[in-house]
Amino acid sequence: MFLLKPINKMWRGLTVFGRVGLLILVLLIFMAIAAPYLTWQPHHASSGPSLAPPGGAHLLGTDELGVDLWAQICYGARVSLIVGLGTALLAGLGGGIVGTFAGYRGGWSERALMRLIDIMIVMPDLPVMVVLAAFFGSSLRNIILVLALFSWSYPARIVRAQVLALKEQAYVKIARSYGAGALYIIFRHLLPELLPILAVSMIRLAGMAIVTEASLAFLGLGDPTSRSWGLIINHALNFRGIYFTPYWKWWLLYPWVFLTLLVSSLALLGRDLERIADPRVAKG
Repeated sequence: MFLLKPINKMWRGLTVFGRVGLLILVLLIFMAIAAPYLTWQPHHASSGPSLAPPGGAHLLGTDELGVDLWAQICYGARVSLIVGLGTALLAGLGGGIVGTFAGYRGGWSERALMRLIDIMIVMPDLPVMVVLAAFFGSSLRNIILVLALFSWSYPARIVRAQVLALKEQAYVKIARSYGAGALYIIFRHLLPELLPILAVSMIRLAGMAIVTEASLAFLGLGDPTSRSWGLIINHALNFRGIYFTPYWKWWLLYPWVFLTLLVSSLALLGRDLERIADPRVAKG
């Protein structure tokens, strides 16, 4: 029950676009969770004629092996959401801890961490990710770890800047003067102010991770057993003459539409949550 009030406050603070983004995200999460109940065809084996158009037993058609495309998209939603959530949690929480430590402690540790953050920010992400994914393997776990490794610097920089401003507030200085320890100040005074900003950063990280995973799968570096949306697009584009046949209308178009919907819903929701967390952010 204690979650109803903040959830209701968040809902009332969302614009129409933010609410649409949240509803789309909830529907896609439901589709991923309920995939076994929403699909009546296997997602990993042939269940009909190859390249069958949408309709009948195959709602969105089939691919060149006769595998149902709707089943692949439902189970592929799981891959995208797992990658997005896993990367957001690892990179967001890890970057938040690093940024809080750097901002609160200061000194040589802050300077060393900031130099490391600067290096990670200017490093070309996708080429290095391609090399690491090819070197360490293309399992989902490795992909999440690689994405988190190159994403933690963004929330760390944002959290560090926020901590620098918060630790100069009068109530923090008073708590410190009364002998409050660093952990008490961080958890009692800093963390409640940091959570909204960190949540926005994690939503953005999730969108970036989903796009990057789809890009790696599109390049053939994704998990070949995952049936992710990027891998579906990769198989479709590797089909000779895809653009000279009507097959692209379902085999290529539908996974791209669902991928766009997921990333757009995260972007719309993240924009509104950023405005709620920081009223100074310009509207629109």
